[in-house]
Amino acid sequence: MESLPTLLSGWSRTAPTRAELTEVDGGADVDTLLSEAGPRGLIPRGLGRSYGDAAQNAGGTVLDACSLHEVREIDVAQGVVRVDAGVSLDTLMRVLLPLGWFVPVTPGTRLVTVGGALAADVHGKNHHVEGSIANHVDSFTLHTPKGVFDVTSADDPELFWGTAGALGLTGVVSEVTLRLLPVETAYMRARHERQPDLDATMAQMAEGADDTDRYSVAWIDCLARGASLGRSVVSRGDHARVDELPANLRAEPRRFDPRARIGAPPWAPNRLLNRVSVAAFNEFWYRVTPALHGHVETISSFFHPLDGVRGWNRMYGSRGFLQYQYVVPDAATDTVRRSIEMLSEARAASFLAVLKRFGPGNPGPLSFPIPGWTLALDIPCTVPGLAELLDRLDELVADAGGRVYLAKDSRLRPELLGVMYPELERFATLRARVDPDRVLQSDLQRRLGLP
Repeated sequence: MESLPTLLSGWSRTAPTRAELTEVDGGADVDTLLSEAGPRGLIPRGLGRSYGDAAQNAGGTVLDACSLHEVREIDVAQGVVRVDAGVSLDTLMRVLLPLGWFVPVTPGTRLVTVGGALAADVHGKNHHVEGSIANHVDSFTLHTPKGVFDVTSADDPELFWGTAGALGLTGVVSEVTLRLLPVETAYMRARHERQPDLDATMAQMAEGADDTDRYSVAWIDCLARGASLGRSVVSRGDHARVDELPANLRAEPRRFDPRARIGAPPWAPNRLLNRVSVAAFNEFWYRVTPALHGHVETISSFFHPLDGVRGWNRMYGSRGFLQYQYVVPDAATDTVRRSIEMLSEARAASFLAVLKRFGPGNPGPLSFPIPGWTLALDIPCTVPGLAELLDRLDELVADAGGRVYLAKDSRLRPELLGVMYPELERFATLRARVDPDRVLQSDLQRRLGLP
């Protein structure tokens, strides 16, 4: 094992703290670290794409799970893969797409580890159809202070679902067995349509149109006002068949070679992304997006456009940004409208704001999705009054029976945690079973007072 004092932050580049970042060679090293952790404990960390402080542990140990990076076994006939938890979705796509398989769920970046995806119970554009990542996990190996468990949903449902979304606080996942999605090509058949306002956007997404497409998402212009409030570009799609590809792509239908075409500068002014520049971008993006039906594009452009810019988080400057995501029940359409009104009134400069529909959630006490509407957005930390704005949004969401996504949070008030996640007692019971001495700790856990 190698250990080095390291200043760590989330992808938003806010509130960095120092910890001992430790690489491991295998499960035995993980068990040693768990048994020898000091009073500030230990938390696993993948590729650092959680936006907040979930994978930070000030004054303690952070286990670098990326050192667990082997693809162990692929059953090409059945579409099942067994991998170390530190293997990234990017690696899986590069390995699996030539074999005719795709990951069942991907968030907005492929640069996350499989273990990190499970720890955050990540969702994608297909949640309304196929749920989040834990719905496609057959089993995982979990190292805890009380021992090593091979966990399935049938044999130990409380530990299985309690780990999905628990952000590493039930143990360190070392291996995951994942069921895959069969595909013919490395391309997507997509449709993109402009909608003039929020009513049109939500009506189209709510009236069953989503059911005909595996993937669905709406980009929202949060700076638009008046009659254009909530105008959007709605994108839908599914994996393209070979016979749907243009002739020039059919020779190599499964070719997958995504590259970061450009890199963000190593520094950027703190107010580069402000309401003027973002408003100009939003106007451009809305106007130039044509109505496309049956359009073919690459998997990377459909799912992961920001991965094409190396270090895109640096564009927000040294003060960083906040990623904010909430979900509210289906009936809370007024809450969605009011939240977008509040963002527009505050001139909160978000060029990345997406609205999606969730289907049924998972039974884990800390898993984020519930059936309803979810809005995610990036906001520069330079926005005046940002803390007060987000506090008011928290209260609006909580009053509607919703919650914020802990994997992206860095500033939720602790008193709202139990309102948003009412099964914390279940989580406390599970933690007492696998970690009675509170070895597993993180900045997020301490900040929110997680049991």
